[in-house]
Amino acid sequence: MPIPDRFQIAADHHHARDAAERLFAAVQQQLVAVLPKTCELLHIGATSVPGCLTKGDLDIVVRVQREDFQAAEAALAARYARNSGSVRTNEFAAFEDETCTPHLGIQLTVKGGGFDVFHQFAAALRADPALVKRYNELKLAHDGQPMDRYRAAKDAFVTDALRLGSAERGDDRTE
Repeated sequence: MPIPDRFQIAADHHHARDAAERLFAAVQQQLVAVLPKTCELLHIGATSVPGCLTKGDLDIVVRVQREDFQAAEAALAARYARNSGSVRTNEFAAFEDETCTPHLGIQLTVKGGGFDVFHQFAAALRADPALVKRYNELKLAHDGQPMDRYRAAKDAFVTDALRLGSAERGDDRTE
């Protein structure tokens, strides 16, 4: 059993991806019925990226128009626990379900808001095998290490990857 306060890579990545895809399909079907129609639900995180090492959890981003944020947040809060280890703003809220297999994390973001980057990072990974390789190296270096160290290294990696992608596109939305 993994130690909860330590980062641990899943032993079977193919099984982890399959389990995450099945859970995503089920959660997506449930949430489409209760969220505002403008919501966009996306499977993000390592289980959504071929070749990426993963802890085996499922991460979903729910992207909403600003005017639908409160309704979406209320709908998610009625179904899931708030992720107490995450920030909460008028543009971002995080939820989780530890009873799901795999573990489920849901990030709610306002489209175009300051936290609306999760899908961009997943897309950058899917588009760049070299970026996936570097991300996997970071994960391997932190396997079994304290989760806070992994999260700090991951945050820096994501920031750099998005900044590089932003510079290549010629915009500064992620800075």
